[in-house]
Amino acid sequence: MLIYRTELNNMRLDKYLAHATGLSRKEVKRLLYRKEITVNSTVIKDAAYKVVSTDEVSFNQQIIGAPQHRYLMLNKPQGYVCSNDDPTHPTVAGLLDTEIRANELHIAGRLDVDTTGLVLVTTDGQWLHKITSPNHKRAKRYLVETVDPISVDTIKLFAEGVQLKGEKHLTKPAILEIIETHIAYLTLTEGKYHQVKRMFASTGNKVLELHRDRIGEISLDENLALGEYRVLTEAEISSIQ
Repeated sequence: MLIYRTELNNMRLDKYLAHATGLSRKEVKRLLYRKEITVNSTVIKDAAYKVVSTDEVSFNQQIIGAPQHRYLMLNKPQGYVCSNDDPTHPTVAGLLDTEIRANELHIAGRLDVDTTGLVLVTTDGQWLHKITSPNHKRAKRYLVETVDPISVDTIKLFAEGVQLKGEKHLTKPAILEIIETHIAYLTLTEGKYHQVKRMFASTGNKVLELHRDRIGEISLDENLALGEYRVLTEAEISSIQ
């Protein structure tokens, strides 16, 4: 099931219908023009009409329930951009079913085109803010493979913060866990541009592969192949406070 938690709050009628039915805005406007939509038994043609929680919206004498927010996790492949539309690359939105893409989707925790792993997709702007706002200091963990061996000294260096080229301040303390000579987990609580790659570059090393497997308490489902997605559980959704 793909719906969780109502998103109704003075919503435009055309948006309400599009989100609740999966129809395009163009299709919804046709229904309105043909006087096939009623609100509280009154025909409404105005797409901008604001629907409130007590309204009863109907089409063909059938009540259309309030649209619900969507919360998804996706395992992003290389070569895809975290966008709803892009002129040069395939997008993560394109990996989703058409019915889901009919919603106004927000992508939380964007990844570079060559980075793989956990991406969260939602229609809930407030929930998105709790993930992306620097004030919440939401931890994100990355599995990093480097060209050269990772020095043990890098653990302390990253914990104290490093100076990135073009930045005025040191990076916030980060946790580095060395798994093998060239492989480590790096956990950050900020998201500067290309931060992981730039942090390792500051030590004279280069990132070869980068994969995110955790945002906050939400871990990437091991059963999701690259390009696949699933609905978040209620516990996963509630973990973002």
